[in-house]
Amino acid sequence: MELTRAWVAEVTGGRPSDATDLTGTGVAFDSRALRPGEVFVALRGERDGHEFVVDALARGAAFVIVERPTDAGPAVVVADVPDALFALARAGRDRLAARVVGITGSVGKTSTKDLTAAAIGAAHRTHAAPSSYNNEIGVPVTVLGAPEATEVLVVEMGARSAGNIAALGALVDPEIGVITNIGINHAEHLGGPEGVARVKGELLEVLPAHGLAVLDASSAAGPEQRARTAARVLTVGTGADADVRIGAVSLDDGLRARFLLETPWGSGSVALAVRGAHQAANAAQAATVALHLGVPFEEVVDALAGAEPSAWRMEVVDAPGGVTVINDAYNASPVATVAALEALAAVPGARRRVAVLGEMLELGALSEAEHARVGHAVAGAGVDVLVAVGEATEPLVAAARADAGPDLQVHRVKDAAEARALVPDLVAPGDAVLVKASRAVGLEVVAAALIGTGAAA
Repeated sequence: MELTRAWVAEVTGGRPSDATDLTGTGVAFDSRALRPGEVFVALRGERDGHEFVVDALARGAAFVIVERPTDAGPAVVVADVPDALFALARAGRDRLAARVVGITGSVGKTSTKDLTAAAIGAAHRTHAAPSSYNNEIGVPVTVLGAPEATEVLVVEMGARSAGNIAALGALVDPEIGVITNIGINHAEHLGGPEGVARVKGELLEVLPAHGLAVLDASSAAGPEQRARTAARVLTVGTGADADVRIGAVSLDDGLRARFLLETPWGSGSVALAVRGAHQAANAAQAATVALHLGVPFEEVVDALAGAEPSAWRMEVVDAPGGVTVINDAYNASPVATVAALEALAAVPGARRRVAVLGEMLELGALSEAEHARVGHAVAGAGVDVLVAVGEATEPLVAAARADAGPDLQVHRVKDAAEARALVPDLVAPGDAVLVKASRAVGLEVVAAALIGTGAAA
């Protein structure tokens, strides 16, 4: 989307640093990832974005949006950068004629977003963020990055507190809403499992009556959620009562999923490039949205077959030294970690199965029980070597040892740095290694060390 400096100043109530008009395309909040021509927004986070204004301009920013005047280059000075970004996104949304798909859920949001954009893109001009841009910063960046000719905008929506998804919904006006599932992620902040369900269901309340809600049949389609929307509801699941049914899920030697998809628009076999049996549910929801939007069944199947995941999500890499690395280090929840362990168990011909598992954060009072649940799954997956990272993994280790017995080799380390130092020397040719933890643990450095990139892959 083209953003003239005059328009930015008008929408935000900001003041241009000089009278010269300039035009940018899209926005960036990380100067390292900025593409020439984008507008840099100087947000305050762990680091103050104002410290990187010079770098952003050197990398080709068209101009910058700041809260204090700068002589480094062309700017718009605003009272509050996050407020200005949100206002720009709302005005930018008004410039788009696109239909919007909003996707939320406890796990699988980003994978479902990627698969949905690929499936819809087979027949419509489609835009989605390239990464997990799902909060009050990421969603505006997604909107402002959309070309004005976009026909369908796919938006991922996350939440850390009540009202987050309602606010994002008011920003983008989704016509179609997808709830991948409802679990216990962020239960610490959202008020337990019931709070998670209430917040995820906020998406349903912003859908129009002519819209569509696509819901996981097993966790998100109960009567209390259905009552929150006037939109048509389609459920997706493995049961006979699901509107869109998933069956005969299998994995090839590369852990790529294949399954039977039965829908009101047609049925057939679907083969995916993404890894893990759990991706069948994500792909089925993506297919449901695309089919609803008129994409022919065969074109949906072809598009899903070529769709690739975002970085650090079930990436399977044949690393140097004959080691297979499953890099699923972007984030972790109990459900997702169990699914990843099932994928590790399915790696054919592995000499040993090594699980490098870090803490699963923001579970609140459920943390001990859920870490123990994953520990039981470690034993069930036939893991030979467990590397547990962080203090919260103590129940995980105890449960795994109780189930697996003395044959399970266990190493406990305090953080990602210690894991990175340990794991490369621990593995041997023929081993399969899973790396997974919550985002804040930072275990991507372990996967990178194994793969040989030296940094996040």
